[in-house]
Amino acid sequence: MMAFTQVLCLAAVLSFAVADIYFHVPRGSNNRLNEKSAQRKNANRMFDSQNNNRGGYNVGDVDNTPSGNDEAEQYRMKYFQSDEVGQSILRLEWTNQHGCGGNEDSNPQKQNCILVLQYACQDDVDTATGTDDTFRNGVKPDTQTYNRPNSLGETAAQKTERKTAQVAQDQGLHESWDWYNKCYTRERNQGLFTADQKLKTNNGLGYSSAVYTRQNPNGNQYGYECPEERDYFPYWHPTMWKDIVIMAENTSMCSHYTSKSFNVQPYGECIEAKGWSRWRTQEQCQNNGGRWVLLHNYLEKATQYRTRAACERASTTKLKYVWAVPYDASNYNQAQCLLKLAAPDCFEAPWSRSNHLGNGVDGRALTYDWNLPYFPSGKRKRCVLRIRYNISTDDYDPYSTDHRQNNAMMVQSPVQQNPYVDIGGKSSPLRLAINTAQYGRVFQDRSHVFLLRPRPSDLSEHRIFNLNVRGKRGNIVQVYPAVEYDFAPTRLEIQDGDLVHIQWTGSNSHNNGNPAGDGQAGDAGEGTSGTDRNNVVEILDPNDNYPVPFERSTMWHNTEIMWIHHGRKDVQPKDLAVDLASAGYYRCLRKADCSGAIRSYAADDKETLQSQLNNAPASYEGVVLKFHKGTYHYMCTRNNNFTNRSQKGTIICK
Repeated sequence: MMAFTQVLCLAAVLSFAVADIYFHVPRGSNNRLNEKSAQRKNANRMFDSQNNNRGGYNVGDVDNTPSGNDEAEQYRMKYFQSDEVGQSILRLEWTNQHGCGGNEDSNPQKQNCILVLQYACQDDVDTATGTDDTFRNGVKPDTQTYNRPNSLGETAAQKTERKTAQVAQDQGLHESWDWYNKCYTRERNQGLFTADQKLKTNNGLGYSSAVYTRQNPNGNQYGYECPEERDYFPYWHPTMWKDIVIMAENTSMCSHYTSKSFNVQPYGECIEAKGWSRWRTQEQCQNNGGRWVLLHNYLEKATQYRTRAACERASTTKLKYVWAVPYDASNYNQAQCLLKLAAPDCFEAPWSRSNHLGNGVDGRALTYDWNLPYFPSGKRKRCVLRIRYNISTDDYDPYSTDHRQNNAMMVQSPVQQNPYVDIGGKSSPLRLAINTAQYGRVFQDRSHVFLLRPRPSDLSEHRIFNLNVRGKRGNIVQVYPAVEYDFAPTRLEIQDGDLVHIQWTGSNSHNNGNPAGDGQAGDAGEGTSGTDRNNVVEILDPNDNYPVPFERSTMWHNTEIMWIHHGRKDVQPKDLAVDLASAGYYRCLRKADCSGAIRSYAADDKETLQSQLNNAPASYEGVVLKFHKGTYHYMCTRNNNFTNRSQKGTIICK
């Protein structure tokens, strides 16, 4: 059995916490879909966040109306992949409430912490032709259905029948039904510390499985997420998640995390003909007629290499291939050529203040620059991103406390539920606010589904910096724990020759209406209620609040269009300026000067753009620009209210 010292419980010590970790770039869902209320409708929709119900951003809309029941009308952010030479850099941004970092310097925290960033990708498909396993946001905020097998003797055909009957195409999905089925039917790790929590057993199966953990003792279902995998890192079984970075309590733990990451270390699984197994160790598996198979994580499958020799010859200094059985194999007897993942990054977590859901040191946002992966197949990928945040204390040793300290007949857990402590006064004990299900606790947020697409040849070998918009409609009280609008990064410094991909998404249902929960309902702002709108116009100075006339602009004259959403790179600077100023509603200024399909989007011919962008699209697929050396300032005309909020940004090309 895996010793507890080989895993770290990702799980907060404060049972009265109300807000915990939220992605802002890219927008984190916190299980929201398209709610008009300030609160999400279903905290169990896709994953267990442990966060406040008010958090999260709605899924983006393509145009100026809500996507409703048509997922094709949802906007998925589209980032260009890295290639073998040039990186595509996405600055991830989040807020965490309970504090983190600082334990290696003079500003230590009141608790221990770890942050883990992970992603998962699959080949993209048209929404209409997706399978039961296709990542999707869904159009209904319901939780996917799961009904357990009737018996341990279920056949493979019966398992397939169960899956077909349960997975709904109109509901969101990140992990697959098979992933949750394996979790539900596999015995939980009995070596873990559960304190005084009484974990239930699977009704009808007769044992306690991996859906029951100290944080989830009742086995509640959250989408198709596996609770045990969610709560512990590194996990001791194969998983679809790829590790990006571990931000540790201190760097002394990094060698452990990186060496045990499924990116680099394969893990075994018990294989049975029915498609799932009760047994979680090699010994149990083989003693009960199963076959223990070592499975590998990968970036993508290189199906063009059909032999071990061809696979191994394909490796280069930057791309490493291995002949192995993938974690999601359809035939566990057949190895395949897999593109290996790099070991995750690891360093001490950035410092943030306890009990404060805000920025870190010197008022800077908590960020990580993710070099987006490169897929040599040239295929477009459908992906999802997640962040997990663990806080714990030193009330017990997190690395040596295990099942031997669980409450039992002759053993008392080192921590107890809401205990009383004697302070020495006669009959005057004090009660501590301790929930042992939350003592050592994991919070989580995830993005909506996004796309990673291969680069056109014009973008090859360049560094691409992604420039997006954070925030949603409303004032700070109405949107909290989300944030108000701003560009992200607000200040972007690049080198001559680098490229900038400007892109944003927004919702048409960010009304923040009732029920409002613990905050304030409403969506203060300009334009139509509930709508996110953004644009880019040049200003001469960050202190300015009026756009510079086009004739005096430098931002549009000193750029080269490398790629643009409508495909016509031969537009003039004035056409680029009007495209960004109108959020893509107009694509050129004068019809007489335009050619091709963009003529129908000419400003002098199309229906007039509403002055507050009400009839403009909520999302903008964007433009990739190469800036000449210089400093460029810009703002959004609709959301820059000066005394209320400032939506401005700066690009510095050196």
